[in-house]
Amino acid sequence: MVDRKLNFVTLPSSSIGKNFILNHQWKILPWMLVILDALMVFAALNLAYFIRFKLNLSIFRPEVMNSPTYYLILDLILVVVSLILFRIAGLYHPANILGGMREYSLVFNSIAVLVVCIIFVTFLMPTFILSRGWLGLAWFLTFLAVILGRFIFRRLVYLMRARGYYLKRTMIIGVNEESRYLSAQMQEFTKSGMLIVGFVDDGIPAGNSVHDEHVCLGSINNLEQIVEKYQVEEIILTTSALTQNQIVSIFQQYGVSKKVTLRLTSGLYEIMTTGVQVRELAGVPLLRVNHVRLTGPDLVMKTLMDYLISTVFLLLLSPLMIIIIIAIKLDSPGPIFHRRKVLGVNGGEFHALKFRSMYVNGDKILDANPELKQELERNHKLKNDPRITRIGAILRKFSLDELPQFLNVLGGQMSVVGPRMISPGEISEYSQLGMNLLTVKPGITGLWQISGRSDVSYSERVRLDMYYVRNWSIWLDVQILLRTIPAVLSRRGAY
Repeated sequence: MVDRKLNFVTLPSSSIGKNFILNHQWKILPWMLVILDALMVFAALNLAYFIRFKLNLSIFRPEVMNSPTYYLILDLILVVVSLILFRIAGLYHPANILGGMREYSLVFNSIAVLVVCIIFVTFLMPTFILSRGWLGLAWFLTFLAVILGRFIFRRLVYLMRARGYYLKRTMIIGVNEESRYLSAQMQEFTKSGMLIVGFVDDGIPAGNSVHDEHVCLGSINNLEQIVEKYQVEEIILTTSALTQNQIVSIFQQYGVSKKVTLRLTSGLYEIMTTGVQVRELAGVPLLRVNHVRLTGPDLVMKTLMDYLISTVFLLLLSPLMIIIIIAIKLDSPGPIFHRRKVLGVNGGEFHALKFRSMYVNGDKILDANPELKQELERNHKLKNDPRITRIGAILRKFSLDELPQFLNVLGGQMSVVGPRMISPGEISEYSQLGMNLLTVKPGITGLWQISGRSDVSYSERVRLDMYYVRNWSIWLDVQILLRTIPAVLSRRGAY
């Protein structure tokens, strides 16, 4: 296994078979995908034939041409054509392999082109008879099968990365705060496949420790020897730590190299969570920072999930919410809902709804307990809060006070899963990272809620929020949702 600490700069060594795979793994990977895609397309087309012609469903009209041999030959032809289209779309190019949503988008487009080609051929050749029901099923099932196969394949690659395979030996040039953030992110997000072998910097002697777990491999003047010695495959330039001359010199050396990929940081790591758009103006390529973290298909998927889950929960829990409303009114005087002013996307303020769980004269109660007031100012939470009503204590223990926030989700102000909501006064706790937090909607649940809630220190809350923002995926949201119910039932940190 590859050691990710100080001695990981040596290549993995074991059997001849493992060394062979390590030396040829990036050549083998596309061919493995070709075989997988071919099998999934063929399986989907045959499943479409089975559903259309063997199940005798009433939604389909009887077809004259339903010969198994005819469709088998057609399936084999379509498998070849689909692989050609995948190749043209770049689905076997290293930049798109294991690409997640971008990869799925390319698959969808390729299969759409395949179906259009089939329709075009049937138009030109009237003798080419084809079931429209089979074609519709083939379109849907092929897309589903290919993305399912690639999803499973990507998970297998992630497992192999944990065993030392499919890792890009990466070197970072330049040591400063930006490179520290960068290396910490890569170490935390191991699925990226980048294995940091060390740093290069003119101001640090070779062999000295850099950012705790790494060492300086030498100076920029010895870059060529360092790259060859440690078999570096990826070089990342920390632009904020280098001069323009140094950047240009390194780019001239490795900018068009076929063996080493050269990447440049933005120099503004704190604000680059959202991604950028590149556009030429007056012949000059300029970067534009996106205002929000999620765009395109990612935003569509998360929005659909938010509306679906919120609608279902509000419908199912409406009887319980009516009981809670009655209990709040009987327990203590005051409004049913508490409106807390919090920050949304890009710093916009809104009122997050909660069932009222405190007495309306809570401030006077707190003024009578100066020690508790100081504790609240430090931690923004109180473990034994005298302001909480009897019903409020029950609501908080089971997180029922947060149910009205599903209305905020339907209003587009919140998300079901996201970072912890904060008040305007708390943004200073995030320092320069605050602008990253505000690129996504706050969530009803999130990493903080399933990690101990109020038992988690504030600095740990910040770290969890930043991890979520930087590493968001729809699968991370699903994982958090699955862990939310056990976390609520355990009542850990709920007060």
